[in-house]
Amino acid sequence: MSRLRFGVVGTGSLGFHHARILRDVDGVEMVGFHDSRAERRSEVARELGIEPHETLEGLLDVADAIVVAVPTTAHEEVALAALARGVHLLVEKPMAPSVEAADRILAAAEASGAVVQIGHVERFNQAIRAAEPYLDRPLFIESHRMAPFTPRGTDVAVVLDLMIHDVDLVQGLVGAPTHEIAASGLPVLTPNIDIANARVAFENGAVANLTASRVSLERMRKLRIFQPSGYLSLDLAAGTGEFLRLRKELPALSAGVKSGGFPELPEGGLESLVERVPLQGDGAEPLRKELESFRDAVLGLHPPIVSGVQGRAALAVTVTIEERIHHHVADTRSA
Repeated sequence: MSRLRFGVVGTGSLGFHHARILRDVDGVEMVGFHDSRAERRSEVARELGIEPHETLEGLLDVADAIVVAVPTTAHEEVALAALARGVHLLVEKPMAPSVEAADRILAAAEASGAVVQIGHVERFNQAIRAAEPYLDRPLFIESHRMAPFTPRGTDVAVVLDLMIHDVDLVQGLVGAPTHEIAASGLPVLTPNIDIANARVAFENGAVANLTASRVSLERMRKLRIFQPSGYLSLDLAAGTGEFLRLRKELPALSAGVKSGGFPELPEGGLESLVERVPLQGDGAEPLRKELESFRDAVLGLHPPIVSGVQGRAALAVTVTIEERIHHHVADTRSA
């Protein structure tokens, strides 16, 4: 069976790693990359030993599928050019600069029959994958995504730059439409929103509280998930976590509380009632798992883990959060 021919468009920091990994993904032939900067093409070709293409059209001539890792403002242009030729797409997040642009990409994908997957790589985080067997109707989710300031990504608000990761994760975990969104935030070092908090309520009763900052003194990527069966604490940066659930003694303790009494905790306190299940990933690089999943989706082995429709949904919620923040800032300043 012939290998799928893959290419990469845009070889900045993230696109470079896509190209690096694709060189040795099973079932894939890396047929080259395109970057609009001649100097960058030469640099990447030298470092990775893969063929540079001076034009996007030249790459599309020889590719079955491409990774779109150009700036967000160019996603639509590249995606539509590829879809017009029936080339499958992995589009880095956010899917597009606007919901309207995302809709045009989806329409073109439907017309072409090509696969579109969105690059929400946190879906492939080791901690998320290790937690999957224990997930059971999350009712409250809390996320913190904090980073020190860097000029990269400051052309958009922190909501589109960072929080969108957690918006997608939460939507995937809850699996229900959003019902209500409230948000606040403010610019600190840039003209755009640098720190943001959002409360997202879902139609099934679940609630998520999301915080993102790019002006923090420390890095943090943590997710806490509360559900009837217990509590998941995930460190996305480390790819580890733990599942805490009450031991079998809980029903007897609950019965005592319901009868009006307050039973004494056993020796060892609350810790003696809680079972800690460590969650450890398999060591696989999330970006590699994402690319392998995209390959399998192109082969028809399963639907995309993050489809274009899901990417559009994450974008729509993120845009609404940003709008709510701007209204909140305006209301505060007029008070």
